[in-house]
Amino acid sequence: MRIGELSRRTGVPVPTIKYYVREGLLPQGELSSPNQAQYGEEHERRLRLIRALLEVGGLKVAAIAEVLGAVDDPAQPLHKVLGAAASRLGAEGGADDDAEAAVAHAAVEELLARRGWRASPANTAAEDLARALAAMGRVGHGAFTELLDEYADAAELVARADLGYVARRGAVEDLVESVVIGTVLGEAVFNAMRRLAHVDASARLYGEGGAVVGGR
Repeated sequence: MRIGELSRRTGVPVPTIKYYVREGLLPQGELSSPNQAQYGEEHERRLRLIRALLEVGGLKVAAIAEVLGAVDDPAQPLHKVLGAAASRLGAEGGADDDAEAAVAHAAVEELLARRGWRASPANTAAEDLARALAAMGRVGHGAFTELLDEYADAAELVARADLGYVARRGAVEDLVESVVIGTVLGEAVFNAMRRLAHVDASARLYGEGGAVVGGR
């Protein structure tokens, strides 16, 4: 297909496709004449992955280039490829150095060690967790760390479900896209279900006769 057809099929404007080619995110098409190139299904697939990384994952072009570089390297173990995608999904922000931040980082390191999780305290998710716990500490809820193992139990169940879904995918690009979609949109799904569970638990604990709390 020509670039115009590729644009129509993917929803990516032609100038953007050309930009991705210049940046090395998308392979060049096969020249059919000095001024025309043909593109195939592999280009369409790659554009869908780029869009998922950009629009859903919120990655910048440089980060996308790193992820795609891992995808395209046949020597990379699958764990490294998935890690390259997942590690780029964390929130950005400067590190705090107050007392609450120190306590939060210590709590995260202890959690990782206690659970035997094979993740570094420098992992973006660990940093995000520490940042959230520090914020809770600053508003007087530092005791929330007492719930970390219960949250970890639930997180392990969800992670196994997520990776079970990922494992059913075939191509490496499918796997990476599944990690991005599953991490970002999966969090939205899980958070919505958590709120629903809160409504139910609140109604059972505090509602009159266990009645459903309307409007929550």
